[in-house]
Amino acid sequence: MSNQTSVTEFFLLGVTDIQEPQPFLFAVFITIYFVNITGNGAILMIVISDPKLHSPMYFFLGNLACLDICYSTVTLPKMLENFLSTSKAISFLGCITQLHFFHFLGTTESLLLAVMAFDRFVAICKPLHYSVIMNRQVCILMAVTIWTIAFLHALLHSVMTSRLRFCGSNHIHHFFCDVKPLLELACGNTELNLWLLNTVTGTIASVPFFLTFLSYFYIIAYLFLKSRSCSMLHKALSTCASHFMVVILFYAPVIFTYIRPTSGSSLDQDRVIAIMYSVVTPALNPLIYTLRNKEVRSALTRKMRRWL
Repeated sequence: MSNQTSVTEFFLLGVTDIQEPQPFLFAVFITIYFVNITGNGAILMIVISDPKLHSPMYFFLGNLACLDICYSTVTLPKMLENFLSTSKAISFLGCITQLHFFHFLGTTESLLLAVMAFDRFVAICKPLHYSVIMNRQVCILMAVTIWTIAFLHALLHSVMTSRLRFCGSNHIHHFFCDVKPLLELACGNTELNLWLLNTVTGTIASVPFFLTFLSYFYIIAYLFLKSRSCSMLHKALSTCASHFMVVILFYAPVIFTYIRPTSGSSLDQDRVIAIMYSVVTPALNPLIYTLRNKEVRSALTRKMRRWL
């Protein structure tokens, strides 16, 4: 595959177009990154080490925690470096690599949230068959499948973007390399790339979103129709509340970015939205799960007592 580009590096303009070093923003985002690594790292450690959390629900939660660490790591370290630098350069290969892993991990999280919703549907609506349907082999197969689909989807974008010819400006109006800002800089026909972005990525974002809401619709309908105990209804809904909050925080900005028409989009608006789903949401996820999940709080308390 021949590389048709005449550009060897790009310049990431960052969160704002101001080129001077920005120590205040550096302090804010490194704090968020620290919260992300610490919180998700703690959840991952607890899920692995505590036998009481060796269940399908926490297996997928561990996957989510690992994803959130990696997802922010794709963009935040380079962003933090650029806050303290006036160069802001990234190589062509580094840019395509960042694009690939951003879409790889983002797609994986989108699919994983749908699988987690299905897990809650089976646990609540089919409790007697839960251990059979969500056995260890099925959970591992689901995890491998969504990671594989996500990798192939990201590979499609990275290969198609790398084949474009960049002959003009090499200044990317974003804080990381994404498809839409790169298409703005490409010379020649980008209709196929735009179609892939709007159709394929839009489908991968919207279908899991729809399936997630369908799962919760059935859960709520089942509980209202079958459960006559208010305490049981409250307990079941509370176990889903954390996941539902994560779904809203992740899907809302993603769908707004990748499904709306590119012609009507604003790159400044895209940067703000991207901060939400790639920086803020991964840091909030562990706080949401630990504050609302009694079993995770108990496991964390037990672990801290052993250390002390």
